[in-house]
Amino acid sequence: MARVKGGNVSKNRRRKVLKEAKGYFGSKHRLYKTAQEQLFHSGAYAYRDRKQNKRNFRKLWITRINAACRENDISYSKFINGLSKAGIEINRKMLSEMAIDDAKSFAALVETAKKALNGELKVEKKEIVEDKSAKKVKSQNEAKSEDLSSKTLAELKNIAKEKGIKGYSTMKKDELLSSLK
Repeated sequence: MARVKGGNVSKNRRRKVLKEAKGYFGSKHRLYKTAQEQLFHSGAYAYRDRKQNKRNFRKLWITRINAACRENDISYSKFINGLSKAGIEINRKMLSEMAIDDAKSFAALVETAKKALNGELKVEKKEIVEDKSAKKVKSQNEAKSEDLSSKTLAELKNIAKEKGIKGYSTMKKDELLSSLK
């Protein structure tokens, strides 16, 4: 059998690497080996910098919020502490946008934070209690659905018959589970 040369495949692979390396300085966009090496490094830098970008933006938002807080006679840390005591959950990106675009509403948030720090503003704890009870109900419903999924098809059909679900005899197991929920 004749030897098969991988000319086209190798050529296309190298061409793809060189195409991705366009714009690199010197031999890094001309020579395959150095271009491939530089692409590996570029990928690593891109991965690292995607993570660093998030840090940089958070720093920027905090700096902007701090500047706006100083204009309203409060420090950044006291402002954030006051917001948490007041039960206001808003992320730093939105706070930064408010500080730039809507100074009045930001000033209102500062006043709310100051009141919460002084103890003048009372946060209702009913919301938190209601959330916990809702979680308990959800976990109970999940437990029931797990119990149903462990049952056989015949048992599920009996349960559906007791509950008065129409057409239970022709349903498949997953259909029965969804109708019983």
